[in-house]
Amino acid sequence: MPPPLLQNPIHTVLKPLLLLFLLPTTTSHTSSTAAPPPQSSSLSQWQSARATYYAASDPRDTVGGACGYGNLVKAGYGMATVALSESMFARGQICGACFELKCVDDLRWCIPGTSIIVSVTNFCAPNYGFTSEGGGKCNPPNKHFVLPIEAFEKIAIWKAANMPVQYRRIKCRKEGGIRFTISGSGIFLSVLISNVAGAGDVTAVKIKGSRTGWLDMGRNWGQNWHVNAHLQNQALSFEVTSSDRMTVITYNVAPKDWRFGQTFEGKQFKI
Repeated sequence: MPPPLLQNPIHTVLKPLLLLFLLPTTTSHTSSTAAPPPQSSSLSQWQSARATYYAASDPRDTVGGACGYGNLVKAGYGMATVALSESMFARGQICGACFELKCVDDLRWCIPGTSIIVSVTNFCAPNYGFTSEGGGKCNPPNKHFVLPIEAFEKIAIWKAANMPVQYRRIKCRKEGGIRFTISGSGIFLSVLISNVAGAGDVTAVKIKGSRTGWLDMGRNWGQNWHVNAHLQNQALSFEVTSSDRMTVITYNVAPKDWRFGQTFEGKQFKI
């Protein structure tokens, strides 16, 4: 296959973050509670959009992204990822959500009977030097997906370039538990939350030290959440809520001797 000619279809936001996977030996307990069903019933309905691709010319291209997941291979996302246009990205709240895509309306390039499942890991920034119809593929109100070529070629021939697709939101299936990667310094604590099953995205997080009550965390960017609190030398528990209003509480997922840069694995949403 000849290499595609890229014309800077996207400008992605790359924020590298090193994930060091260290699983604790301490035991954790998780409870999952159901809230009222989500208001939207359209998550399983097929909708129309367009999709393009990029070809990673350097292994470092799989590291980073506006959601903050760092090395996508080590984080478990691999190349089954997607960057979303501004009208879909919701300022990063949708990071981690899963979509099924299929090629439609172009019999020359579509691979019949195929679809792919991808996780949101990045943002396709708008280019206001062009109109939304004249080159600004990720400009509002366009619904646009930018895929790695490895994913794109599962549903279409690479020559298709900018192709019509249909998509629908689906539940995410993950191996293992939710991962909590701790970074920061002093009283500033930042936690990257990844490998989330079910809805996939996270809308609220609380943290609890063994000598504190529950503390609300704020979204920093993507799925990085932060709090200012003295939590060193305390076991850490987390309460994670997803967009479908499901909540998982994981107790003592990080032991009291945790260190910045470590990743701990808790329990998982049931699907």
